[in-house]
Amino acid sequence: MAAPEEHDSPTEAPQPGVPEEETKTFKDLGVTDVLCEACDQLGWTKPTKIQIEAIPLALQGRDIIGLAETGSGKTGAFALPILNALLETPRRLFALVLTPTRELAFQISEQFEALGSSIGVQTAVIVGGIDSMSQSLALAKKPHVIIATPGRLIDHLENTKGFNLRALKYLVMDEADRILNMDFETEVDKILKVIPRDRKTFLFSATMTKKVQKLQRAALKNPVKCAVSSKYQTVEKLQQYYLFIPSKFKDTYLVYILNELAGNSFMIFCSTCNNTQRTALLLRNLGFTAIPLHGQMSQSKRLGSLNKFKAKTRSILLATDVASRGLDIPHVDVVVNFDIPTHSKDYIHRVGRTARAGRSGKAITFVTQYDVELFQRIEHLIGKKLPVFPTQDDEVMMLTERVTEAQRFARMELREHGEKKKRVREDAGDNDDTEGAMGVRNKVAGGKVKKRKGR
Repeated sequence: MAAPEEHDSPTEAPQPGVPEEETKTFKDLGVTDVLCEACDQLGWTKPTKIQIEAIPLALQGRDIIGLAETGSGKTGAFALPILNALLETPRRLFALVLTPTRELAFQISEQFEALGSSIGVQTAVIVGGIDSMSQSLALAKKPHVIIATPGRLIDHLENTKGFNLRALKYLVMDEADRILNMDFETEVDKILKVIPRDRKTFLFSATMTKKVQKLQRAALKNPVKCAVSSKYQTVEKLQQYYLFIPSKFKDTYLVYILNELAGNSFMIFCSTCNNTQRTALLLRNLGFTAIPLHGQMSQSKRLGSLNKFKAKTRSILLATDVASRGLDIPHVDVVVNFDIPTHSKDYIHRVGRTARAGRSGKAITFVTQYDVELFQRIEHLIGKKLPVFPTQDDEVMMLTERVTEAQRFARMELREHGEKKKRVREDAGDNDDTEGAMGVRNKVAGGKVKKRKGR
């Protein structure tokens, strides 16, 4: 592996020597005026802790390992120094940002474009699930910043003529622990071989495991560690609860909580795509505005779901762990762990969707008789015992009949949906539902097929 030899262990960043009362501005950190104005327009009045630590060091040209809890402004901490450097020496294919999920890539791209709108920054998002050809055209225009998931980027490096990253100046790995994980190990190795060694590298993550060798392999030269939270942390303003319930009553308790906390926006995490879809149908049958977001949906549908939730036309988003990392949806009031996460660290990322940027929020974790050990691991990781969420059991049991009926309908719809998908493979694009009008769409699709048979 082409990693430089002179790897030192990361030096700790000195704590900012400014007393707490003195609030720093972006200008104090060395950010240029144009970008300071862009920050104002975005409503970023003062930098967050990780930004205060990382930006000055990044502007000095150091490599950085940034550890900060989710929702702490990590994106700004690497986007601002990159745009600052781009202003000084404008050139194409200047920076590459690697992310583990597609949604996070789109979100980072939005931030780059918002911050760089006044200076004409062009970005390209290179992720799976989207037509390769249009991406090749975007790369041919040589954008300033590429935001990519490792797999699809390798695909373009190998197959798109004339595209290379030899002029790259900045490499960023966001959610680095997950990128450096087994999922993307080989891809990251390949990418590191084809980009210049003479570059700046930033690694950012909420959870950083003991993977110093992996960080060295990611070729940081004499990095500085900016740790805003060294222990695995959840934000202080987050109220965390658990509910210990028999697994057969999970649906009923979920409906009870949605009724009790009505008026809030919810993000509900399930463990599988199928369960996400089933629960979404169940809640719709009971009159809740719920939309699913999972890996079996096409990319356009995923973004559609996210945008509806962001625009508040839907108050409940049901998601798999696809959505647990990095997504910044400002108005999530309650996170429900409907299925407990199997990796305790995923818990931190899931509950990090609420109580962001100084707001408060609630997180409720469902613990069934099969999840006790997993739950104990989570408590051990965050270092606190969680209180029980108060419920009125007799009220919950009154909901059982309606929920059971809705479960039956949801199962039937899922089954029909599965059969229709088999029958109508060529029209599958219309069929992974994100809208309430599932029946209507399927009737239309079904009609088309009948006509064809009639011919």
